[in-house]
Amino acid sequence: MAAAWGEQPAPPATRPVRPRPAAARPPATFESLSKQADAARDAKDLEKAAGLYKQALALKPDWLEGLWSLGTACYDLDRHEEANDAFRRLLAKDPSSGITWVFKGLTSFRLKHYDDALSELLQARQRGVTANRDIAEAARYHTAILLTRNEQYEQALAVLSDFGLEGNDSPRIIEAMGLATLRMPMLPDDLPGARRELVMLAGRAQYFMAARLLAASQNAFETLVARYPETPNVHYAYGVLLVGEQPDKAVERFEQELRVSPTNVLAKIQIAFAHIKRSEFAEAKPWAEQAVQQAPTEFIAHNALGQALLGLGDVEGAVRALEAAVKLAPDSPAMHFALARAYRAANRSADADREQAEFTRLDRLVRQQRTGVNSVGGVAPSPPR
Repeated sequence: MAAAWGEQPAPPATRPVRPRPAAARPPATFESLSKQADAARDAKDLEKAAGLYKQALALKPDWLEGLWSLGTACYDLDRHEEANDAFRRLLAKDPSSGITWVFKGLTSFRLKHYDDALSELLQARQRGVTANRDIAEAARYHTAILLTRNEQYEQALAVLSDFGLEGNDSPRIIEAMGLATLRMPMLPDDLPGARRELVMLAGRAQYFMAARLLAASQNAFETLVARYPETPNVHYAYGVLLVGEQPDKAVERFEQELRVSPTNVLAKIQIAFAHIKRSEFAEAKPWAEQAVQQAPTEFIAHNALGQALLGLGDVEGAVRALEAAVKLAPDSPAMHFALARAYRAANRSADADREQAEFTRLDRLVRQQRTGVNSVGGVAPSPPR
């Protein structure tokens, strides 16, 4: 129909214009994701980096550098479950790195998987951790407190002694030394406040001993026994300090310990060894026999009995006692050395040579674990980064 006068004709009908579809974005490649992840990590954007590392690892699950970077990023973010899983996957591919075992152990500790943490930190110690001082110290500290929790007090003190040699007397080190010295099987966080002064006094005395400041250590132990004369293991710890230079006073302390704690088998063993060192084998024998009867699974008790019997000329009895000690502590170099001596006294040369060779092998391994591969020859392995 024609339009009325003055009206504009209606525009012709038009079809709506459809927008041109956008070009599809190409899927992210492993190369692009890994570069973005590294860039985010270098920019300290750890949240973004962790997400990108996960995406890249979904495309390449065996990317070892990515697992390491994901684990450390999550560790710094306190996302310990994710970090622990990344280090677990990395160690499944390459178990040779001590520093990776450290981080696995530290994340297990944060997750309160304490038995796993101790096992993993001991793996790290076996392989050596020298790349970073802070990491090495964290590994040592956590290994020690977990050994104490596990009632492996002598091993804990051996690990902690390095802090004394280095002059590190931070409160947490002193506290850890005190717990091990007093043989209290707990973590520092579980220490009741009422016992903190006792533990810190014991730890300070032990620290001075580890630092070879013997006069200061003796003064500190005097203060400790004066304030806490009825506390178990106080007199024993003081006796251990005295046993080298003042054996008579050491025996007095061990005897005082037995008045406080009549079942303290280590005090009996120490008295036995004090007599053995003075070739008083007849006096040593009853103390060693008591120790073996009271603690038949303590290898050191069998060692003391074996040494006493060997000194008394009972070679066959000594061999039996020292064989029992080696069976209980097959990784102890000292036990194989002692058994080699007994075998030689029994004219068992082949057995003696075998034990001597095992002593040499284990002694080398122990020194390597304590001070690194270079202490016994060889080249230390490189860290993963």
